[in-house]
Amino acid sequence: MQIDWSQTPDAPLIVDGKRLEHACHGPAPDTADAESDAAPTIVLLHEGLGCVSLWRDFPRDLAQATGCGVFVYSRAGYGQSDPADLPRPLDYMTREALEVLPHVLDAIGARRVILAGHSDGATIAAIHAGSIEDFRVRGLILMAPHFFTEAMGLQSIAEARDAYAGGDLKERMARHHRDPDNAFRGWCDSWLDPGFKAWNVAEVIDYLRIPVLAVQGRQDQYGTGAQIDEVAGRIYSPLDVTMLDDCRHAPHLDQPERTLAAIAEFTGRLRRIEAEKVAPA
Repeated sequence: MQIDWSQTPDAPLIVDGKRLEHACHGPAPDTADAESDAAPTIVLLHEGLGCVSLWRDFPRDLAQATGCGVFVYSRAGYGQSDPADLPRPLDYMTREALEVLPHVLDAIGARRVILAGHSDGATIAAIHAGSIEDFRVRGLILMAPHFFTEAMGLQSIAEARDAYAGGDLKERMARHHRDPDNAFRGWCDSWLDPGFKAWNVAEVIDYLRIPVLAVQGRQDQYGTGAQIDEVAGRIYSPLDVTMLDDCRHAPHLDQPERTLAAIAEFTGRLRRIEAEKVAPA
């Protein structure tokens, strides 16, 4: 293992010249045997305005609920990580999935990984699994993923832009991000760029060959069930879907118990399948 597996690590994680904030919960990865029956490591990928601290207690609770180690980090531009280079390219999620995430996984040293992403993070996870033949990745957990733009989601982002300019959003973000302008502008300016309306990465779903759990709030203000329907209509591998009532864009915060239960059942089944060396039904 190449990192300090700790909730308050001393050694920095440096990827592509950027220092990335990170934290670890639960057991450290089993680096000895890719086919070991030890628990896999869950890697959490945050949303477009997220970071390590904005996951709140979810990483700790996830480790306890699943028995898995949980690795969480802030991408460049977020939390206490180094700032991102702006403006972000409109394919920034694809670049993160293909150019940064592989090095993060190398740094962890885990032989078996479940990628669990929220919003932008879910999209990054899906792009990675659908574009790279990475046998370390054994499953995907996609919370409020997006594969194409929707008018209602873009409207919500425009409202967030107004709240940042004239409300208290910047002040609230400053509690978690050392450079809130870098975090917000990198996300908002990309999504509201006129060229981003045509953004669509749904084709990566066609290439997924590992089990997937999709979790979506029915009241999500940034995306509708059409995103999950896209997954269901294109995927060739096993898919579990959990639709949550009374839940907006953050299932792990709005419905934490039900979200944890769905993830624990999914990861438990993955572990049983691998232990028995049988293909999922």
